[in-house]
Amino acid sequence: MGTHEERGVAGQGFDVADAAPVLLDAQGLVAGWTRDAQRLLAYAAPEAVGRSVAELLGTEDAGRVPELLERCRRDGGWTGLLTARHRDGPPVRLMVRITPALDTRGPARWLVLLSELADAPGWDMSRATLEQMVTRSPVGIAIVDTDLRFVWSNDALAQYGGGPPSHRLGLRLADIQPGLDSSSIESQMRQVLASGVPIVGYEHVGHARSAPLRETAHMMSFTRLDDGHGHPTGVYYTVEDITDRHRARQRLALLDRAGERIGRTLDITHTAQELADVAVPGLADLVTVDLLESVLGGGEPAAGPLGDTARVPLRRAGQRAGTESVPQAVVAIGEVVTYPAGSPPIRCLRTALSWREERLDPLGEAWAEHARGGRAAIFLELGLHSVMIVPIRARGVTLGLTTFFRRNRQEPFEEDDLNLAEDLVSRAAVCVDNARRYTRERDAALVLQRSLLPHQLPEQDALEVSACYRPADELTGLGGDWYDVIPLSGARVALVVGEVPGHGIDAAAAMGRLRTAVRTLALLDLPPEEVLAHLDDLVARSAREEGVQADAEEAAVAQSVGSGCVYVVYDPVDGQCTMAAAGHPAPAVVLPDGEVTFVDLPQGASLGVGGPPYESVELALAAGSTLALHTDGLLAREEADWAVDADRDRLRRALELHATSLDLQCRAVVDALTPARPHDDVALLMARTRLLGTEQVADWDLPSDPAAVADARKTAARMLTEWGLQELAFTTELVVSELVTNAIRYSNGPIRLRLIRERALVCEVFDGGATAPHLRHPRTTDEGGRGLLLVAQVTQRWGTRFVPEGKIIWAEQSLTDPPP
Repeated sequence: MGTHEERGVAGQGFDVADAAPVLLDAQGLVAGWTRDAQRLLAYAAPEAVGRSVAELLGTEDAGRVPELLERCRRDGGWTGLLTARHRDGPPVRLMVRITPALDTRGPARWLVLLSELADAPGWDMSRATLEQMVTRSPVGIAIVDTDLRFVWSNDALAQYGGGPPSHRLGLRLADIQPGLDSSSIESQMRQVLASGVPIVGYEHVGHARSAPLRETAHMMSFTRLDDGHGHPTGVYYTVEDITDRHRARQRLALLDRAGERIGRTLDITHTAQELADVAVPGLADLVTVDLLESVLGGGEPAAGPLGDTARVPLRRAGQRAGTESVPQAVVAIGEVVTYPAGSPPIRCLRTALSWREERLDPLGEAWAEHARGGRAAIFLELGLHSVMIVPIRARGVTLGLTTFFRRNRQEPFEEDDLNLAEDLVSRAAVCVDNARRYTRERDAALVLQRSLLPHQLPEQDALEVSACYRPADELTGLGGDWYDVIPLSGARVALVVGEVPGHGIDAAAAMGRLRTAVRTLALLDLPPEEVLAHLDDLVARSAREEGVQADAEEAAVAQSVGSGCVYVVYDPVDGQCTMAAAGHPAPAVVLPDGEVTFVDLPQGASLGVGGPPYESVELALAAGSTLALHTDGLLAREEADWAVDADRDRLRRALELHATSLDLQCRAVVDALTPARPHDDVALLMARTRLLGTEQVADWDLPSDPAAVADARKTAARMLTEWGLQELAFTTELVVSELVTNAIRYSNGPIRLRLIRERALVCEVFDGGATAPHLRHPRTTDEGGRGLLLVAQVTQRWGTRFVPEGKIIWAEQSLTDPPP
């Protein structure tokens, strides 16, 4: 067995009260055996005397006997552990001490003292051994009495300040360490004195006398000392410096907080402020974050290194001070920061290297150019004494600077602090760059979205209109749903709501193409079913040109294929409403009395997938009726078991809600039916109908006779006088003359003249012909062909639309804009 040994045993105490003595001769033979030895090992004296001591020991220790005897002769004795053979039982572990027997009458003999270790806690220590343990220990150890005054301490405690052990005797901890929170430590001692329960692993952070400018951490343990009667006599405690371990934990905790708190949003300034918030007060007392102005706008920083004298435009994006006593900074958040050329911040921007200064010059001027009381502030006024500047770099590009200052804590920034700051900033830099890239992409997407959806709904008198749009993609604000309000000829208005499969920028681009196509087709004054037919053909042809077959399996490949659309035309003169749908929900109608109905509208196939011809329906709407056109996202639900009737009931209840305005009602319907983050894009277009009064419309039937032209001019002039539009009489007479003449010359059957006074004066001439007139550019020598050319020059716009009985040629003169 292994042996613990103690050399130089002379003068060392050994408790022999319970030891069994045995006498050996110089050769290791048992020369004397005692009753205590017999009681310990069960050998009688005749059995033991004369035998070699090796025969009484275990196999391993028996071989060591010659070596041990030699060491005894050389060192004057030996102390250690041996295993002996019990005569009738298991081996016995013994603590053994061998000393010379003081016998001058014969040859040298050895006195062996045997002590059984069966119930002992371990190797019994001598006083000298114990003294070596406490005096040579690197851990600070001290004993205080019940008044908490020092009665003993080891030399290691001096490393924390306060002088050698003799200087502490009779003093309290507050006398020795005035910089520490001694009351909290003494409260632990009193608790141990009162309860007798040891306190282990108590951590204390403060400023010890050995390092007054540096915060240190200590691990302390306290144990009560009692006398023989169980009465407390004092407290024994140990102290160990764990500053490095404490700071490592602080750094890890700070980096953990940074991972949790920085980058929670994709807002650049919010991310910069999160960086400043995390670093205070764990690392610094004041932190400022300055970003390049191009970065705040989502743009790319300028390529190439900065010049030595370059003035870099920076803007304060975030800052945080630890306490109110720390000045926030001389530059507020959002303000431009200008650093002088050659200053440390500019050098860090130019070199992309961090910079640390343990002690700032108190009389040095702060770098940021500013005015305070008519002069530049110095670091002494700001109370800042130590600084670190770390460039914010991500993906090889410098985005700005983070500056760390200390004011309240007296210890300067160290190299470990700079490493921590660089780790912290590098994590934040990725978040700032992600926010910058998101800002750039989102701004571009919003520009696209604003260009695709109406900036504002056009002014017209036929309908009071309100719209609400809520995309499913809350980050970009883009979606495939769309709506439009298109003024048509004759004071009519077209309402369009549609949706493109998918979300995001691809769906928005496809939606923009469809919206442009619908507006182009609408200006041709085609009926709703023909508009959808042309749109269906356009989508299918575009898919084929892109190499995509327009069938159900590959509909998602071409973004526009499978789109839905509903197209409505409302005429305020007679209240007639015509509509057609392509794979889109039918509109709801809120009657003037509040009753909600749904239009029985034939459902045509989605755009681009093919199917039977589209059909339209026509219905008359009373003034004050409200049309509600919506995409299917308005009624979309996360659960799969839905039904059309149930969805219509939900929409009916929402439309029955009363609001003070159409805008409020439109938003209330969307809020009632969709969550804040809908599963699908949502578009709702609500239009309340109006009717033009009889005083705004006048029409006359004319014979197909050239003589009727003059009568038509006079009749129109009289109507303008009644309307107070005499200034338009000359132009209107010219328009009426030309349009009626064309109708008489190129068509057969009845002719009708109609004037409409709305935001524009509309002149319409109906005839039964099916041929559309064309604008000609006659030669100087031609005698005719100038009629429509004159009409185009004196009116804002003109055109032709076909009706089942023939065609209508119309021209408009604005009542608000100056004449052409």
